[in-house]
Amino acid sequence: MSADPLRRVGTRARDADLLEALARDDLTALGELYTRYEADVRRVLHRVTSGSDDVEDLVHTTFLKLPSLASTFDGRASAGAWICGIAVRLALRHRRSIDRLLRRIVRAGESALTSNARTPESDVAVSEELAIFGRALDELSAKKRAAFVLVELEAIPADEAARALDIPVATLRTRLFHAKAELRAAMKRGGAW
Repeated sequence: MSADPLRRVGTRARDADLLEALARDDLTALGELYTRYEADVRRVLHRVTSGSDDVEDLVHTTFLKLPSLASTFDGRASAGAWICGIAVRLALRHRRSIDRLLRRIVRAGESALTSNARTPESDVAVSEELAIFGRALDELSAKKRAAFVLVELEAIPADEAARALDIPVATLRTRLFHAKAELRAAMKRGGAW
């Protein structure tokens, strides 16, 4: 029997062996991992993105990232959760990118408006929304506010923001999630949304 874990006849290669082979640029291992975990990754991404049209692209992006990340696998029995975690991080990063793009488009549209198109009423409405948002931001706990400002307003990647705040990335993401939920609720209460 061959020493190569991917060539064993009648046995199923362990995930750790597949990732080790993938780290050595054996794309056969990538195919096997795709066969094993594509459905799980797709299901998780579908749930995380609320069925976004981007799920298909995110599934493929996840598996295309595996060769560069394979050497970081921690050796657990199943790589499924590890691969799904990669997929979720990619989906969150993608969502932030889309949000930043939309904000830029809105800002560009607002600056493209001529002074004739602006009305006192629209200026007041924008000012009121900004005031509601400012108060809602002020009402967040200092920890949630710091996470939101660094990641969403300053567009600092989550891992860098977590290092800056000296907290784990997972803690930062939790604070960010709750900050966004509280801000949405405050904006709705204030009639801005």
